[in-house]
Amino acid sequence: MMRQAEFRNPEQELDRFQRRLAVAGGFVLFAFFLLFSRFFWLQVIQHEHFQTRAEDNRISIVPTVPNRGVIADRNGVVLAHNYSAYTLEITPSKVADLEDVISELATLVDIQPKDHKRFRKLLDESKNFESLPIRTRLTDEEVARFIAQRFRFPGVEIKARLFRQYPQGALASHALGHIGRINDRDIATIEKSDAEDNYRGTVHFGKTGLEQKYEFELHGQAGYEQVEVDAAGRAVRVLSRTAPVSGNNLTLTLDAKLQEVAEKAFGKRRGALVAIEPSTGGVLALVSVPGYDPNLFVDGISPPDWEALNTSEDKPMVNRALNGAYPPGSTFKPFMALAALELGKRTPQQAISDPGFFTFGGHTFRDDKKGGHGMVDMYKSIVQSCDTYYYVLAGDMGIDAISGFMRKLGFGSRTGIDIEGESEGVLPSQEWKKKRFRKPEQQKWYAGETISIGIGQGYNAYTPIQLAQATAIIANGGIIYRPHLVKHIENTGTGARTPVEPSPLQALSFKPGNIATIRQAMVGVNKEGTGARAFAGAEFVAAGKTGTAQVYSLKGAKYEVGKVQERLRDHALFIAYAPAEQPIIALAVLVENGGFGAQSAAPIARQVLDYYLLGKLPKSAAPEDEEAVEDE
Repeated sequence: MMRQAEFRNPEQELDRFQRRLAVAGGFVLFAFFLLFSRFFWLQVIQHEHFQTRAEDNRISIVPTVPNRGVIADRNGVVLAHNYSAYTLEITPSKVADLEDVISELATLVDIQPKDHKRFRKLLDESKNFESLPIRTRLTDEEVARFIAQRFRFPGVEIKARLFRQYPQGALASHALGHIGRINDRDIATIEKSDAEDNYRGTVHFGKTGLEQKYEFELHGQAGYEQVEVDAAGRAVRVLSRTAPVSGNNLTLTLDAKLQEVAEKAFGKRRGALVAIEPSTGGVLALVSVPGYDPNLFVDGISPPDWEALNTSEDKPMVNRALNGAYPPGSTFKPFMALAALELGKRTPQQAISDPGFFTFGGHTFRDDKKGGHGMVDMYKSIVQSCDTYYYVLAGDMGIDAISGFMRKLGFGSRTGIDIEGESEGVLPSQEWKKKRFRKPEQQKWYAGETISIGIGQGYNAYTPIQLAQATAIIANGGIIYRPHLVKHIENTGTGARTPVEPSPLQALSFKPGNIATIRQAMVGVNKEGTGARAFAGAEFVAAGKTGTAQVYSLKGAKYEVGKVQERLRDHALFIAYAPAEQPIIALAVLVENGGFGAQSAAPIARQVLDYYLLGKLPKSAAPEDEEAVEDE
């Protein structure tokens, strides 16, 4: 059976085709509409946003580190400044194989093992996207060799950096302090001060001393450069530049030459000296020996250098002048005598008979002079340094009366000097002992403990700067100034100077006659007493007091210097001010394990005063005969 023939309807087919064409055309138009809309969104509505992003890709904002402020002494001697040098730096995040790159760089630039170790230390402390120095202070020849081969080292570049320099080396190192690479603690300090933007690009921060205390004054204001870069991130040209503003300069009260004389006077001995201008509180010299060279820290201290400083038995990193707390020994006696006068416990003429010992509670406290000093009044007690006089006086006064008076002179409190980390020392009292010890039987203050306090022993422990300040108060008639190292701050932009005002903190209402009695006796120390030998032939009149502080108990045995291990020997101390009639300098000297104050500490004070008052430089001299010197 044949199938019936099928006939197509052209009109239907055309209609179907036209519908399909319309749908396809509509879809195409819709697609073009979407594409146009997207183009419109990106090129018109978002034009400014993407133009900014394109500019950001083309333009890099590079911070410019400001020049750190200069530190100079009172006479303009530069103690800390800056210089510019080229540094070879690696950005670890842009380098595939660090060791391979460093090995290749070593064929162009002299890279020592110590440079490699320092780089590794910095890498451990830093983020891998930071630029870290592998070599600093490149020579011109090294710079030229690297530039010629730069294309081989993506992620490695040469930068011009500012370096801190301390031209006087270790001189006044504990006063100046040092800078070091910024760490997390420094970042926290910067963030707390809302100074993050100002520290972009900065890699160093003040770590100790004045560098730390005046960091935000010394740092300056960062500048910025708009730099056009190519696709590889290399600079093409500088589009604009905002110049950095150098940090403020510091002029110190410190006298660099006096500081040098004082440091050399110690020789190889350990100790501290603080000299203060009584009328202003300005610190003329702040010595802690041994010191260290702050230049070691500028590039990042090497592990061997750090180990040598950190493990040294002499502890060169410790600021003995501010952080070392020592028994004051007999230098405490003038202050005890003043307390007795002010509190009505003694008159200048009141005397005791000194048999060479004092017995209290079944315990015998011995005087330094066998057989005693005979009849002793206040003048003689200071001039000849009679222990028995002060044993009796301390027992009569009581510990709380002593501590209450001594706190007025600054003992047991921070002086407020403009360096961080100052110790309080220990001013013993009943309240102090309750806080110091845990067990009830240890917290009780016994009357016998007061006796040793009178001669500057027992729990007494003060810093050399506290002794110097108390001496300056006596020299100044009871007027107290805050010790400070900065004389004025100079704005490098305007040249304006902001002085550190020497306004008195307090004026203690001491009776003039009482101060005069103590000052007269301290003059007698250097004329006819324990300091007479050190000040023989002096062309000025100086007031002073020797002191010897026991390091460990002899348990009744006789003290013989030659038979005692060096680090167990007594500390030697001396306080002084001069000229006696109108003081312009007051000081405290401590020689660790130096023996007698008259032998070790007083001669150092004499050299310092000779230079400061007369301009005389010390002559080298042989050590004094130990047997020929007074005990104190």
